[in-house]
Amino acid sequence: MTVGEKLREATERLAASSDTPRLDAELLMAHAVGTTRSELLLRGMNEVLASNLDHFDELVARRVAHEPVAYILGSAEFYGRSYAVSPDVLIPRPDSEALIEAALERVPKAERLLDLGTGSGCLLLTAMLELNAQSGIGIDASEGALSIARRNAAKLGVAPERVQFSLRNWHQPGWSDDLGTFELILCNPPYVEAEAQLDPDVRDFEPASALFAGPEGLDDYRAIIPQMRELLNPEGIAILEIGHTQADAVGRLAQAAGFNSEIRHDLAKRPRAVVLW
Repeated sequence: MTVGEKLREATERLAASSDTPRLDAELLMAHAVGTTRSELLLRGMNEVLASNLDHFDELVARRVAHEPVAYILGSAEFYGRSYAVSPDVLIPRPDSEALIEAALERVPKAERLLDLGTGSGCLLLTAMLELNAQSGIGIDASEGALSIARRNAAKLGVAPERVQFSLRNWHQPGWSDDLGTFELILCNPPYVEAEAQLDPDVRDFEPASALFAGPEGLDDYRAIIPQMRELLNPEGIAILEIGHTQADAVGRLAQAAGFNSEIRHDLAKRPRAVVLW
């Protein structure tokens, strides 16, 4: 069976579980044979498969069961860079790039950064690299997530003396006492409503602790926003990701905590981030 024939077969199998079955099949095939998707396509689809056929079938079976492609491959793209991922962290999404764009506009010379709920580290490391920041701290309540973030920092060449990752929980008293202040705080907190209906790709595989935040999806905003002032320099800003229906509710929480705020939109023109100062 040729590459093209195998891809057509896999695409048919994936049609019921994926919105992008052909793309998924190509990515999984490239992974199985140890190359990139671009190289696979450049080779042409008539090349006979000599090896890794069983491995490819195993990967397709995992995707048929709704496991996200990023977890199968062990990596995901964010802002033009590849980040290691695992089920310990949320998969980076293009929507979150709205936070990076806002940071570049509002604090282009930020030197000290904090990332609350760092997960894979994609927000913190991207911001540090794009802003050429001197130092950054990423906190998370999951040691598994911090392990992935440290791996990504090393992979991207961010020196250990520039970035720290610390096990902390913003719901616990004293979690921020020794952190100091920052020009920029980034945060993608849990913000999904407890009873929300999610695709099985998300619901069954991504970490629930990083997704769900009470009946309205606002519990973590209620905890975080009142604590932001003491962590910001006088000219600093905080940027939090939000669900696209939460702009008004999070704006009211910010106002109650004494912040000015503005909403930033993602590529689909949906509210995606709130900037606080």
